[in-house]
Amino acid sequence: MASVRSSREAVYASIRSRVLTLELAPGAPLSENELAAELGVSRTPVREGLILLAREGLVHVFPKVGSFVARVEIDRVRDAQFLRESVELGSLRDVPTDPDPVLVAELRDNLRRQEDALTDLEEFFRLDEEFHLGLMRLAGHDRVWPTVVSAKGHLDRARRLGLREQTTAEPFREQHAAILDAVVAGRIDQAVDLLRDHLRAVFADIEAVRRSRPELFATGDPGVPVRRTVAVWG
Repeated sequence: MASVRSSREAVYASIRSRVLTLELAPGAPLSENELAAELGVSRTPVREGLILLAREGLVHVFPKVGSFVARVEIDRVRDAQFLRESVELGSLRDVPTDPDPVLVAELRDNLRRQEDALTDLEEFFRLDEEFHLGLMRLAGHDRVWPTVVSAKGHLDRARRLGLREQTTAEPFREQHAAILDAVVAGRIDQAVDLLRDHLRAVFADIEAVRRSRPELFATGDPGVPVRRTVAVWG
């Protein structure tokens, strides 16, 4: 039983990662047979993984038609943003007057690595996540982070789409640096304001992408789609 569960969870995690990184584009059809062959498993854990993803709203399953990657839903993005903003801003309020110097040094190192990854958008995204987790660790609330991560699938796809609109991630690195400087200096109100603006920037990015690639975004009831390939970028 444990091996069956671990197989299902591994397949779920693999497909979810491909959806979130846009390797599987919004609106793209999903073949259980192809996914099973690629992952070296039977169709059963693939089917179970798709059901779990459907519960998150990342996949739509249509009986007798097939499964498709869900298009980005703006309402889900807003909900995830509300959750993330509430948690992260609240966490900043609990950063001690003298933050742990070891954790601060780790965040400084993260910023240096961000500078090396300005044109590697997936690596920058990973470091961005690590930075925000580090801020929560300063306040002792890092155990909450997995809950935030599990709820922000649509938001993460929107953020990646926004990053792909940029020629460099430098503005985001600069915002991170300003937030950390304010935290270390004890200017928590300023840090909260900077972090709020930083997190909400995704909405402007979404609008820019939606104007140029409206097919990547949901417009309401998904209905029964036509099976066709959807390219994210090209």
